[in-house]
Parts: sequence; C-alpha cells; structure tokens
Amino acid sequence: MKRTRLGEWGVLVLVWLSLVALFGMLAERFLSMATLTTVAGRLPGLAVVAAGMTLVIIAGGIDLSVGSVMALAGAVLGVAIVQGGWPLAAAIPMAILTGASAGLATGLLTVGLRIPSFLVTLGSLEICRGLTYAVSGSQTLFIGKVIRPLAQPIPLLGIPPTVPVALIVVIAAQAILSRTVFGRHLVAIGANEPAVRLAGINTAPPRVAVFVLSGALAGLAAVFASARLGSADPNAGAGLELAAIAAVVIGGTSLSGGTGSVVGSLLGVLVMATLEAGLAQLGASEPLKRIVTGGAIIAAVAADALRRRWEGPRC
Repeated sequence: MKRTRLGEWGVLVLVWLSLVALFGMLAERFLSMATLTTVAGRLPGLAVVAAGMTLVIIAGGIDLSVGSVMALAGAVLGVAIVQGGWPLAAAIPMAILTGASAGLATGLLTVGLRIPSFLVTLGSLEICRGLTYAVSGSQTLFIGKVIRPLAQPIPLLGIPPTVPVALIVVIAAQAILSRTVFGRHLVAIGANEPAVRLAGINTAPPRVAVFVLSGALAGLAAVFASARLGSADPNAGAGLELAAIAAVVIGGTSLSGGTGSVVGSLLGVLVMATLEAGLAQLGASEPLKRIVTGGAIIAAVAADALRRRWEGPRC
C-alpha cells in the first residue's frame, strides 16, 4: 500500500515537472519569479480546502459548499475587523469557527436525515452565499492594513506565512488519515460503510466530523484569500469547489471513496496551479483553459478507473 502511494506521488511529481519543462519552453517568462509568486499565491487557500475535501471524499461524501462557506467566513472576518474593531487574533478564529459551524450543519443534515451530501451541500452553497451578501451588505470590505502581516514575505524565505501554515495543515491532515483510528475509520466507511456498521462502529460521528473539518479549512482559506487580496470579497470562492475536487481527483483520490491521500491532493493542487499559470502565460482563452482543465480531470478519473480494474477488488 505504501509503495503504491509513493509510486502515485512520484507520477504526479513527474507530471508537474513535465508541465514546468513544457511551459518553460513555450513561454519565455514562465520560468520567472513572477510566475513562481503567482503559483505560490494560488497554493495555500486551495491546498487547505483540498485537504478537507480529500477527507470528505474518502469517507464517501462530497462538499460543494466550500466556496460559499469561504466567502461567508471572509465576510464575517471583514465585518468583525471593519465594523466591530476586532483585532486580527480574534477575527481569525471567528472566521474558522464560522466555517466549522456551516460544516457542522451540513454534516448533521446529511447524516441525521440520510440525505446525499451532494444535495445538502448544493443547497448549502446557495444558503451560505446568500448569508454572505446579507452579512457584508454585498460590499467588499477592505482590511489590508490589519491583515497585511499575513501577506508579507517571511525574511530569507521570500514566501508569505500562509504557505508554511498550509503545508502544516496538509501534513497534519495526512497524519490524521494514515496514522489515527479516525483516519482508518474514514477509509473503511468510504470503502464499505455497511460492513463498518456490522463491525459495531458508529459511522455518524466520523461522517459529521469530516464536514466540520472541511468547513473549518474553508474558513482558514478565507483568511488566506483576504490576506492575499487585502479585502473580504462577497463574491470570493466562486468555482472553488470545482477546483478543489479537480485537484483531489488529479491527486489520486477516488470519487467513489475509500482511497486517497492528502499529499496527493497537494500535488494535484500544484499541477492545477502550474497548468493554469502556464496557459495564462501562453495567452490561452478562458474557453480553452476550461477545456484543458476538464480534460485533465477526465484523464485522472479514467486513469483511476483503469488502475482499479487492473488491481481488482480490494481485500
């Protein structure tokens, strides 16, 4: 199992290096500090959201509301700072708590009423976006002066604090998945939930918990986005759920649940960010970008289906 996972990560690294080499040859300015800064700025928010999405999908669910939850958490962050005069140290936990609360509501509805998470989170997507507009008054809240420290590069490293924080989150999420009983339960639930129930394990708490984690990480992503932009935009996070799912799938997590890794999702984020930056450098149109990204997602899903067919049923 570990050898297989390391092999998958190696393939993703080779894919990423191939993209870097390809765009480096096709676009003169691709191998530059400006491109590196663009890719690095894209990574933290999407990486932490993809980490939460990975846990949800491995457990057999899906969360389509992360983009709207991020926007809602960002609106709460902005209102707390601008209108409430809260210090950043108090506003950040409030944003994360907002995301966690939204995830808790989603998890309770999904598990308690036995409604597919696709439908619940589709509704949550609209509800949270509406709440975002209500909380923010549909106005962008500028908080650059307060949140600027999170956007300033760390001396010597040249990267903002959000990057190492995102890496810590990814490492922690991978450790939870692979080193804890909770993580093993998530894998087992995604692979065969009825069998887990027959084994005497209550599957409700873990299934709710992954949505809480997903929501909390969307709240953290709101902090990252606000730091990068210097504002809390009520329209932020549009399409984030699709980008996160794409990164997770490219990273080797199966949409059918039961298998995957957070590190793989991080590599998927890196591939997605590099692909997006490379296409932008080549002047690709928006339709072409979407076609290429969609093709990459389909190729990843097809590769996973073929791999599972060759490996046969898991024991």
